[in-house]
Amino acid sequence: MQFKFHKYQGTGNDFVMVDNRQGFFPKENIQLIEKLCDRRFGIGADGLILLENDSQTDFRMVYFNSDGNESSMCGNGGRCIVAFAKNIGAIKNTDTTFMATDGLHHATSKNDGIVSLQMKNVEEVKIEAEYVFLNTGSPHHVTLVNDIENYDVKTNGAEIRYSDLYGKAGSNVNFVNQISENNFRLRTYERGVEDETLSCGTGATATAIAMHAIGKTSSNSIDIDVEGGKLKVSFEKTIQGYKNVFLEGSATFVFEGIIEI
Repeated sequence: MQFKFHKYQGTGNDFVMVDNRQGFFPKENIQLIEKLCDRRFGIGADGLILLENDSQTDFRMVYFNSDGNESSMCGNGGRCIVAFAKNIGAIKNTDTTFMATDGLHHATSKNDGIVSLQMKNVEEVKIEAEYVFLNTGSPHHVTLVNDIENYDVKTNGAEIRYSDLYGKAGSNVNFVNQISENNFRLRTYERGVEDETLSCGTGATATAIAMHAIGKTSSNSIDIDVEGGKLKVSFEKTIQGYKNVFLEGSATFVFEGIIEI
């Protein structure tokens, strides 16, 4: 079988996009998804995203990590699927709503390829002496480090991800360094990819909220520098936690093609 795919990236976090509104894609085939994401034997990506029909919104996002397993919410992937949906005509307007594994999302396509994506509300932020843990659609461990440029993200990230702290499910792990009042440098180890990625949208969101929660910033609009570029996270702090959380950054078409499976 042959099918068409598109490749998108959001600040270096790259995805294979497939229009699956006809339901042809074999989602249970873990080995196929893993192969498509393989950078030597496939298309190459951090994950694969299917765009599917949804009865209540413009479309549904189904996200798979590069290990072939369906995963939790991906912020950069969410922004990229909005750009993809607009490109293939699945949506006509600059504003859209779609369903993902963590529920309903709103998004806006802006000029210059920028997409603003509303993330889930965060009601619980666990603050410990050495780290902060919270869920922004995916679980995230956030910790401050020195000399982030030379930090061994893969080794230290894997150690935390597989530790007894998070059990079999594991967690994404974010290493952070503060640049200024509302600007932070971030490097992320992603579970499912099992390596550092150039960017993680839910990780950037988690980092911004975590830094606000522990008093490293009083700003509600925070710039996050990731390996692949720049992201902006804004939110509103309430008694219940954090709401109106938005992740904003580029969502860029890379190439398209036809592959045989």
